[in-house]
Amino acid sequence: MKKFAIYKAATGYYYHEYFDTMEALAQSDSHFKNIIKEEQLPVAFDGKGGYYHFVGNEVGFVEIIESDEEVPLPVEKMFFKNDDDFKLGWISPDGDTYSCDFTGHAKCAIMLARKFYPTAKYPERALGRHGWIKVIDSWDGTERQHGQFVYSMSGTVTNRQADKLFDLGLYNNPEVKQLLRDSEDVW
Repeated sequence: MKKFAIYKAATGYYYHEYFDTMEALAQSDSHFKNIIKEEQLPVAFDGKGGYYHFVGNEVGFVEIIESDEEVPLPVEKMFFKNDDDFKLGWISPDGDTYSCDFTGHAKCAIMLARKFYPTAKYPERALGRHGWIKVIDSWDGTERQHGQFVYSMSGTVTNRQADKLFDLGLYNNPEVKQLLRDSEDVW
C-alpha cells in the first residue's frame, strides 16, 4: 500500500507520494530509490520530478494517508465541487462547478474525464463534446485585476450552466452574452 502526504490549497486538495522506509522506496519505480539515503527519510515526491525531506509542517499539510489507488483522492476533493469561492475551472452541463487554479484546467479535465468518460482519449475535448464549459483566467498583462473568460466548445450553454454563470456574476462578460444568444434556439 502506498502512502501519500495530503495538502490543502484554495481550490482543492493535492497529494505527494510519501516514503518513510527504505523498503517502501525500494519497491517504488522511482529513479530516486538509489539516490536517497536512509538519513534523508521521510521524503515526499513533489510530482514534478523532485523530492524533499518531509517534516510535516509544510504549508497546507493535512495528513498522511494510505491507498492502493493511482490517484488517492476523488475528483470532488481535488477540485472542490460547487465551492462558494469558485473562480476558475469547469462547469458541467448540470451546472456543477469544479474549481482549479490558473494552470489546473488540464489536470482537472483528466480527472473529470476519468470519472465521467473513462474511455476518452483527449480529456478536454471529451468534456467539451459533452457540453462542459471552461472558465479560464483573462488578463492582458496591463489590467489591475484578472478577469474570467468562459469558453464553450459547442458555442452554447445549458439552462443550468446559464443559471450558474448568472450566480457567478459572469452574465455581463461579452462572450457569455454571445453564448446566451446562441443558446436560445437550443433551449
